[in-house]
Amino acid sequence: MAKVKISRGKFERINRCADERGVIAAAAMDQRGSLQKAISKARGGAPVSAEEMTQFKTAVTKVLTRHASAILLDPEYGLPALEVRAPGTGVLLAYEKTGYDTSDDSRMPDLLPEWSVRRLVAAGADAIKVLLYYNPSHPPRINRAKQAFIERIGSECKAEDVPFFLEPICYNDALGDPKGLEFAKAKPSMVKAYMAEFSKPEYGVDVLKVEAPVNMDYVEGTSTFKGVKAYSRAEAMELFREAASVSQKPFIYLSAGVSDDVFRETLALAAEAGTPFSGVLCGRATWQDGIPVFAASGYDALIEWLEDRGVKNITALNQVLAKGAKPWWDFYGGKENIEVV
Repeated sequence: MAKVKISRGKFERINRCADERGVIAAAAMDQRGSLQKAISKARGGAPVSAEEMTQFKTAVTKVLTRHASAILLDPEYGLPALEVRAPGTGVLLAYEKTGYDTSDDSRMPDLLPEWSVRRLVAAGADAIKVLLYYNPSHPPRINRAKQAFIERIGSECKAEDVPFFLEPICYNDALGDPKGLEFAKAKPSMVKAYMAEFSKPEYGVDVLKVEAPVNMDYVEGTSTFKGVKAYSRAEAMELFREAASVSQKPFIYLSAGVSDDVFRETLALAAEAGTPFSGVLCGRATWQDGIPVFAASGYDALIEWLEDRGVKNITALNQVLAKGAKPWWDFYGGKENIEVV
């Protein structure tokens, strides 16, 4: 394998987001609109203040960064939480606005207007994260616009010598319920398509944060199998391998809102398949059950819940990563095969 050139800034900053093994064991706490709605729902529809959003993020950061290699936050509510993170914890900051354009089904993204990559780095970012909804079967005019959008961010990250973590999320409104059988059958090809597309060098992406290519509810033999099969266990493992095979960049898995038990089972299946994933950026699976606690009883009660259940969740996740995840540099043939320039 030919040596891979990586700039010094990107190399060192990716390592800040990884543990000593080179595995990215990161916690995600950049949810905004969805978190606000969830807290509000848990307290019967009462509004949630900006201060409460910051309190929630601060509690999660304070407790979980003791067990994570990095924390993903947003600059809107999350910056005060950086002050309480555990020493040595890497920082990823979200650059995109929460949500997407709902005027049609294109789900066009947008960036936070008061921020730039330079400003995010100045605020403490070791890496920049952007979420992109992507439907590979959309008309070229839509996907060309999204591709150009990602190219611009990639160029901005290159100029500031900071890693770019891209989180593509597949969707296709024509398939109906994204948790349904038809979507589950189509998901592997959609995940494979975006992994192939956005690991191309023109986008400047350094790490892909991707979905599992299968829905575990439809994998025969899993704990969550509901009796309707989209894929056998062997087929699911092959779909993990196929998606991984097209990536030209290291990739990590996101929890996508599933429970901590399901996410761990997903990662175990990926590991059994021999998928060379480099870790996780895990959000809701670790802390979502603390939302009603916070909604009812506030910051101190959430801290208490996180110290118990949250720590158990992330510790169990780390045990799965210890067995299955590979160092990010192994994707390039090992540290010795990377030329830092």
